[in-house]
Amino acid sequence: MKKGILAVISGFSGAGKGTIMKELIKRYDYFLSVSATTRRPRDGEVDGKDYYFHTKEEFQQMIDRGELVEWAEYVGNFYGTPKKRVEEQLNQGRDVLLEIEMQGGMLVKQQFPDSLLIFISPPSAEVLKERLAGRGTESPEEIERRLQRAAEEVKYMKDYDYIIVNDDLEDAINKVNDLIRYDHYKACNSAHLIKKMEQEISTFAARKGE
Repeated sequence: MKKGILAVISGFSGAGKGTIMKELIKRYDYFLSVSATTRRPRDGEVDGKDYYFHTKEEFQQMIDRGELVEWAEYVGNFYGTPKKRVEEQLNQGRDVLLEIEMQGGMLVKQQFPDSLLIFISPPSAEVLKERLAGRGTESPEEIERRLQRAAEEVKYMKDYDYIIVNDDLEDAINKVNDLIRYDHYKACNSAHLIKKMEQEISTFAARKGE
């Protein structure tokens, strides 16, 4: 069976990647890997659906047991991707989406070299600031911390396979879906077909030489 594609979706806080992810899951048969985190749940968030919420002690135990594909610290809290479910879905041929920070994205690429890295960006820094303020979920101090973090994260943009500017939400959703669909045609994702063709054509060539 052909393995699924592991697509890493990253971007600045406020870039709109969460909205894009929700629409992709709603419209297509992607598996969204639920992250583990040590931050407190926001209003309406459900454990096991939005995140797996853990104490810092529990999170450290997961790291020690090698149960995470990647993990990173973000604004005082830890986030990580449970390994077991990701590998199960990929082996079943299903495409998996990971919404993670840039540091985590680099770690995923190390463990899964064929993974697809997509960076979601606003059209400008001013738009990013406006979106953060418009959410109404963070204090001015928290917004400032997120903007400071964005100044550190921007250096990772060049390491991603593709950058999608989220200026028009519908267009951004379609572009991310198209990139994942196109990635199925990469040679590294067709290794089984390449091997099959090599074997069959070699057989034909051997018969001709008889």
